[in-house]
Amino acid sequence: MELELQSLEREARQLLETLSDSHGLEEFRIRYLGRKGQFSTILRKLGTVSEEDRPRLGLLANSLKENIERLFTERLTEIQSSSGANEKSAISLDLTLPGRIMETGRLHPVTQIMQEVCAIFENLGFSVAEGPDVEQDYYNFEALNIPAHHPARDMHDTFYVSDSILLRTHTSPMQARIMETRQPPLRVIAPGKVYRCDSDITHTPMFHQVEGFLVDKHVSFADLKGVLTVFTQKMFEQELPLRFRPSFFPFTEPSAEVDIACVICGGSGCRVCKKSGWLEILGSGMIDPEVFRMVGYDPEVYSGFAFGLGIERIAMLKYGIDDIRLYYENDQRFLSQF
Repeated sequence: MELELQSLEREARQLLETLSDSHGLEEFRIRYLGRKGQFSTILRKLGTVSEEDRPRLGLLANSLKENIERLFTERLTEIQSSSGANEKSAISLDLTLPGRIMETGRLHPVTQIMQEVCAIFENLGFSVAEGPDVEQDYYNFEALNIPAHHPARDMHDTFYVSDSILLRTHTSPMQARIMETRQPPLRVIAPGKVYRCDSDITHTPMFHQVEGFLVDKHVSFADLKGVLTVFTQKMFEQELPLRFRPSFFPFTEPSAEVDIACVICGGSGCRVCKKSGWLEILGSGMIDPEVFRMVGYDPEVYSGFAFGLGIERIAMLKYGIDDIRLYYENDQRFLSQF
C-alpha cells in the first residue's frame, strides 16, 4: 500500500503540471481528491492492513493527499490569475471600443445669471458688496424704516435664530450697512441669498436677490429709469419697453414695481403674460429720507434710488422656466441645458 500511495502521488503531481484550464482542474479534483477519488479509495483500504502498519500508512496517506490538495490550490490560483490578466489585457487593447468623453462641469443657471447681472452693473460703475446671511433685526427691518409691528413685516416671514437675529429676508440691509461706513457718492450692488417662509412653483424658502442703490446729490427718478432700462436691454438682449407701476416699500418713497414687455410675445399678449403684454421684473423707488436719517445722511443734501431683483425670477423670464423648484432638484437633464 505504501508503494501504491507513492505511485499515486507522483502520478497526480505530473498530471497537475500539464493542466492549463479550470475544466481540467475540476476533472482532476474529482478523480484524485473527491469523495470517490483515488486517495479516498486507498484510505478506505486501511482496514485491511495490520494494526501495526495502520497508523503509519494512515499518516502517510493523509500527508500525501494534503500535499496534492496544496499543489491543486496553487495551480488553480495561478490559472485564474493568468486568465484574469489575459482578459484585462484583451479589454485594454480592444481598439474597436468607442472613446469615453469626459463631461466638463458647468455653473448652475442661477450662478450664471447672478454673474451676468453683476457684470452689467459693474460696467455701469457699480461696485459689488456682500453681507451676512444671518442678519440683525435692526438692519433687516429697523434701519429700513420697518419698525416692530409694522404691517410690512408680514411680507417678510422668515426664520429666526433668536428674537433679534434672523436669516435675512432681502439684501436691502446692505443699504444701511454700507451707508453707515461710507460717504456719498455711492453706487453699489449687493448680491446674495435671502430666506422667507414660502414654498410653491414661484417661491422657495431660499432664493437669490441683488440689491442696488445709488446715492449722490440731485439724483432723480429719471436716473433710476435710465439705469434699469440699460440693464433690461443688456440682460434680455433686446430693447424692451419698461412700465413703472406705483407701489409701496417702507424704505423707498415714491416706490414702483417695474414691468418689462413680455419677452415671449413682445407685448402683444400671450399665456405667459396672461394676455397683459407685461411681466413683473423687480421693485424700485427713491430712497426714503427716513433711511438717510437713520444712517446720518442729510436728506436735504443727498438723494438716491434703490432697486431689488430676484435672480431666479430673471432666469425664469430669460429661459422660459415655469417652476422655480427645478433649479434645486439637481436633475442633470434640466441643469445641463444651461
